Amino acid sequence: MLNASLKQLALQLAARKISSIELTEIFLERIKTLNKDLNAFITVNEEMSLDQARAADKMISSGQVQPLTGIPVAQKDIFCAKGWLTTCGSKMLSNFVSPYDATIIERFNQAGAVILGKTNMDEFAMGSSNETSYYGPVKNPWDISAVPGGSSGGSACAVAARMAPAATATDTGGSIRQPAALCGISGIKPTYGLVSRYGMIAFASSLDQAGPMAKSAEDLALLMNVMAGFDARDSTSMQRQTEDYSRDLEKPLDRLRIGLPKEYFAKGMNHDVASAVEAAIAEYRKLGATIVEVSLPNTKLSIPVYYVLAPAEASSNLSRFDGVRYGYRAPHYSDLEDMYKKTRAQGFGAEVKRRILIGTYVLSHGYYDAYYLQAQKLRRLIANDFTEAFKQCDVIMGPTTPAVAFDFGEKSDDPIQMYLSDIYTSATNLAGLPGMSIPVGFGDKNRPVGLHIVGNYFREAQMLNIAHQYQQVTDWHLRAPERLPVA
Repeated sequence: MLNASLKQLALQLAARKISSIELTEIFLERIKTLNKDLNAFITVNEEMSLDQARAADKMISSGQVQPLTGIPVAQKDIFCAKGWLTTCGSKMLSNFVSPYDATIIERFNQAGAVILGKTNMDEFAMGSSNETSYYGPVKNPWDISAVPGGSSGGSACAVAARMAPAATATDTGGSIRQPAALCGISGIKPTYGLVSRYGMIAFASSLDQAGPMAKSAEDLALLMNVMAGFDARDSTSMQRQTEDYSRDLEKPLDRLRIGLPKEYFAKGMNHDVASAVEAAIAEYRKLGATIVEVSLPNTKLSIPVYYVLAPAEASSNLSRFDGVRYGYRAPHYSDLEDMYKKTRAQGFGAEVKRRILIGTYVLSHGYYDAYYLQAQKLRRLIANDFTEAFKQCDVIMGPTTPAVAFDFGEKSDDPIQMYLSDIYTSATNLAGLPGMSIPVGFGDKNRPVGLHIVGNYFREAQMLNIAHQYQQVTDWHLRAPERLPVA
């Protein structure tokens, strides 16, 4: 059961070979066994999960079966879920129990899925290693001395360690794809606006996007069918016709044109990552794809642009956490201003404070034109690069990360090196494009390597087809960490 796909689990549930209660108990037991070492979950509530499982079993008994009915899904602790502690990995929200459901949670509930628990994450989604969480770092299940990536490290670890069959995540500059790559699983960041952000605690509103993590592209397609769709409560939600993201999975790749940006294969990528990515490209050639060289000349600007725009938006979004309405409040203060200062000083961690300070600076009088406005202009140039590249190819491929998972503490004292972990992923957020990562091998110290696939706007079904066809002829996505007990 732990290694089964979502489709296989659904067939077992529909055939009454296992109940949702039994399936949920299997994963809850595994969380009990492994979470003390891996720290993937912040909150687990067995009673609430099993109540949902009972309701799912009733739905199945009455014939009201959907593809995810009865299947447990881990939820990143950035999504508000009614009655659940929702912390966003921060002391600031360590006492916040959500009074309502995010749209994503609503949709999983309507599909009959079970909330397995809330996964650990970098504080307010700010980080690339899951070391900034107030609840401590998540460990990489392939090597517990290594980071799992961030900010969605808890979700990636939970899926890789078979503590959950699937999980939700968010991606602002690479936070689905980078941890998916470092933990050897599949993850997709949809086109901006395709999945509702209502009830998702904001970091950078023009960049944030929710998406799923799972073992395979086929599983991601089933999850996307639940998550995607218009939401009138989200002003950035795209009003589009409903899609079946699994419709093209079996389509052959004989006419596929893969663009390889010359900038991705220049200096900066480690040899072990390059070898695994090149082997994956060779496999795509065998599947009938043709390779074309493309150029994304402004790639080098994506990190500085991202780290002007994202902190600026964070500075604005995080102003709501002041100790007045909800969340943490400093226990001792002399007046209202002192309460604000002490609450924010005590409630936020170092990385969040750093980004608030940077964001406030670039938005301040005298610096707005020099930094924020210039970054917005460069953002348009980065998006234009992709537009030109897609005139020559159907998808763009390259490494998800320049290196395999690094050790704890290796980059925590050097924020710039940490930020460079997202060098290949952040441009797609700036452009609003969909991107995904799939496992394609192992590098140094037997740590996983991810292949980055970037599609044109709203081409998620095509990307999932491309990933699925590769996974039909390889088994990287089926491999699990050997040190963990897998039944």
